[in-house]
Amino acid sequence: MPSDNNPDKTKSAAPIVEKARDSSNQAAIALELPFVLVSAMVVGGLLGYFLDRWLHTKPVFLLILGGIGFFAGVRDVLRRVGGVGNGTKRS
Repeated sequence: MPSDNNPDKTKSAAPIVEKARDSSNQAAIALELPFVLVSAMVVGGLLGYFLDRWLHTKPVFLLILGGIGFFAGVRDVLRRVGGVGNGTKRS
């Protein structure tokens, strides 16, 4: 039978756990951002490269789709950092 005189230890550990969870979330986002940016540029560039090879054109589509991939990657990075994409605004 639990004693009512003993303090509840779960309340004191909750801020520590929450701080650790926030730190791990921030670290995960920081490690994810370069991959998001580079993968968007690579996908756009590869699509442009293969389209240029198929149509026998100079690297016009490579530059256009690579630029669009860069724009999409930067936009996605800004959404993830700002928290706009999930409906919450970070302060």
